[in-house]
Amino acid sequence: MNSLSMMSRSLKSIRTAALFPIALCATLSMAQIQPIVMASTTSTEQSGLFGALLPEFKKASGIDIKVVAVGTGQAIDMGRRGDADVLFVHDQVAEEKVVAEGFAIKRFPVMYNDFVLVGPAADPARTKGKDIVDALKKLSAANANVISRGDKSGTHAAELRYWKAAGVETPADKPAFSNYKACGCGMGPALNIAASSGGYVLADRGTWLSFKNRGDLAVLVEGDTRLFNQYGVMVVNPARHPQAKVVEAQKFVDWVISPAGQNVIAGYKINGEQLFFPNANK
Repeated sequence: MNSLSMMSRSLKSIRTAALFPIALCATLSMAQIQPIVMASTTSTEQSGLFGALLPEFKKASGIDIKVVAVGTGQAIDMGRRGDADVLFVHDQVAEEKVVAEGFAIKRFPVMYNDFVLVGPAADPARTKGKDIVDALKKLSAANANVISRGDKSGTHAAELRYWKAAGVETPADKPAFSNYKACGCGMGPALNIAASSGGYVLADRGTWLSFKNRGDLAVLVEGDTRLFNQYGVMVVNPARHPQAKVVEAQKFVDWVISPAGQNVIAGYKINGEQLFFPNANK
């Protein structure tokens, strides 16, 4: 081999050796950015919010999030079991309880919207108005066709509070009245059942606005202060579940309550109507 060839090979070896640490650092950096699992209520997923929110977080952090969209009760139970890294839910009483139990580190308010009572536009039970408790009393008295999620979600928990305020018993083992049906399903399927059967159903406004199979359903009750719907976000406690990706999960929490995350939430609209209202710092 002549001296020119040997010199060329030596230069290639030097370049390769110089580039190896850079490539290794990049590989290690990517390996350190682990995807996280977020257990969340169905309304944040079915409303389309996460389709707008999570790509922006990925741009800011490089972290992927796998969403498991279930009822809030199920989502919180996933946190208790250590099957999620972060919880994004909407039942403040249950959220504060899981923090008090030590399964989540701290609860942060992140955004709100409201619940609405949806039903057939003809409104045979004459529920239309602003008073959700009065509306439920009328539904019970009329033995109206009512669809309940019945899935321990945040929406279901709110519905049970309203039935209790209306003086109507809703035991788990039997319907409150003969035409009261618990589907044990998410918000989208519950709305589909109501649309196909002419039923009444309590819905979060975000899912309602994104719901396309409305049939003759219309919003009948809205504006009651009791229909306020607050969302919170929490990191699963690594003291209970050491496998929890607490660093990455906390990055999401910090981002979603920051001006950047809050602006994405405020900017998410359907047909010009805002679905969620950020309130992390209020």
